[in-house]
Amino acid sequence: MRILDAGEAAILAEFEDLDTVLAHFRTLDASRPPGIREVVPAARTILIRFDRWVIRRDRVAKWVRTTEPQPPETEAPGEEIQIAVHYDGPDLQEVAGHTGLDVNNVIAAHTGTPWTVAFCGFAPGFGYLRGDAPELLVPRRDSPRTSVPAGAVGLAGGFTGIYPRSSPGGWQLIGTTDEPIWDPARTPPALLRPGVVVHFVAE
Repeated sequence: MRILDAGEAAILAEFEDLDTVLAHFRTLDASRPPGIREVVPAARTILIRFDRWVIRRDRVAKWVRTTEPQPPETEAPGEEIQIAVHYDGPDLQEVAGHTGLDVNNVIAAHTGTPWTVAFCGFAPGFGYLRGDAPELLVPRRDSPRTSVPAGAVGLAGGFTGIYPRSSPGGWQLIGTTDEPIWDPARTPPALLRPGVVVHFVAE
């Protein structure tokens, strides 16, 4: 673990891989001392934002360093949701070629796997979901699209994700959903949050 300053009221903890990040995030998120405002996981880091008038930086760093990571088998089950998908994505056939599966088996693998939101980023509400589906490990597109529509469901590098709004993107698009992924009027506005388990259902 390496701890770096990230402004006047935040530190960044760096780890060797995503599994280590998630093991530490589980415990840190559940044991926040007074003054910790936000604990934000990413692929290899955790950002900790704090109120510097309540807790000192050195105490935050000590808390991060001395908190024991929680292995996944001790984790309480997360919230589970279903998301209906139209498997009509423009890259579905290309994904089948990458994986050696036919289109129906790509869909079966995607719907047959529980996907857990590991972390969020890229755009508000965009969750990076991991699942036990090594057969769906595909690269990003060689040439990213300048515009991907809201609700597009994609695969890239072992993750699946849903674009919450129209934006550029380089993921392999396999379908679309009508589910609102980001809604500022909802509390919380993001449907996909770290720990949420998603079951995709073909429409």
